Amino acid sequence: MAAMLMRTDPFRELDRLTQQVFGANGTPGRPAVMPMDAYRDGDRFVVHFDLPGVDPEKIDLDVERNVLTVKAERALPAEKGEYQVAERPRGVFSRQLFLGDTLDADRIEASYDAGVLTLRVPIAEQAKPRKIEIAAGSGAKQLSA
Repeated sequence: MAAMLMRTDPFRELDRLTQQVFGANGTPGRPAVMPMDAYRDGDRFVVHFDLPGVDPEKIDLDVERNVLTVKAERALPAEKGEYQVAERPRGVFSRQLFLGDTLDADRIEASYDAGVLTLRVPIAEQAKPRKIEIAAGSGAKQLSA
């Protein structure tokens, strides 16, 4: 699976430091995270991102040159009381996935339910296994669909 779907974020350390400085992560030593699970399910990959408390309208998905970027924002709560404990990450979260050439980035499906963003990324037709028929006598090979 690593060759098909890979995490990549060249600015992760910069983002982590920025979040610590500007307080986008609840506590200074705890970076804001977007936990993820990814697995293959037949002819597609399924990716789950945990985004509890995030308004679906504050989630952006973009694909550019086979790089899928997920951005989400968890705003500060409307309550203006004095916090005694503030451990839940707030601010903008971002995660990038490299979609290998064997995945069909044009047909990604996304849904959001109970704080979990689910992406379904189909495997491209040209990457699926094909049966090759061998012609007798002439040595020519033909592809069959």
